Amino acid sequence: MKKINIAIFASGGGTNAEAIIRHFQDSKCGKIALILSNNKNAYVLERARNHNIPVVVFNRDELYHSTQVSDLLRQHGIGFVVLAGFMWLVPGQLVESYENRMVNIHPALLPKYGGKGMYGMHVHEAVVKNGETESGITIHWVNKVYDDGQIVFQGKCKVEPGDTAEDVAAKIHKLEHIHYPRVIEELVETLHESSHS
Repeated sequence: MKKINIAIFASGGGTNAEAIIRHFQDSKCGKIALILSNNKNAYVLERARNHNIPVVVFNRDELYHSTQVSDLLRQHGIGFVVLAGFMWLVPGQLVESYENRMVNIHPALLPKYGGKGMYGMHVHEAVVKNGETESGITIHWVNKVYDDGQIVFQGKCKVEPGDTAEDVAAKIHKLEHIHYPRVIEELVETLHESSHS
């Protein structure tokens, strides 16, 4: 059975992308076929090259005012899209093309601490400031609104009294690296089975 080609969109260091790439090296249902970034200096590009995965860097115009990115995904036969620390809102036509085939991970328990401006350390700082006793990750389908798509999976961790935003970030990273690759594989496997049934 032919594996489903997966593309990862990332804007930064790419630790999640790295965890996903490693996970899929042994997968029977999917392979990481392309890494895309809106940041030519993102370390994720280096990670992709280390694994011999093709990379594409695009700008705002190419994403929002042309079909360049969709065309690329088509040329690479991409069947599933993963957002791993990708900071821009995905344009509507791309969301529609990959409906129920595009996931994102958010470093909080949505619907809390979601939406525009709620990313990275901003999230953890807000969680600590508000005295939350738990936080976690949310993996959700992507729709046309930030952090609003249907939730696929949530994983939780405790926020202890005295935890700093950095402490919370470390706990969240652990959860991300454990669960995101596994959940993606489950979703891709379901797609894989339905495309061959």
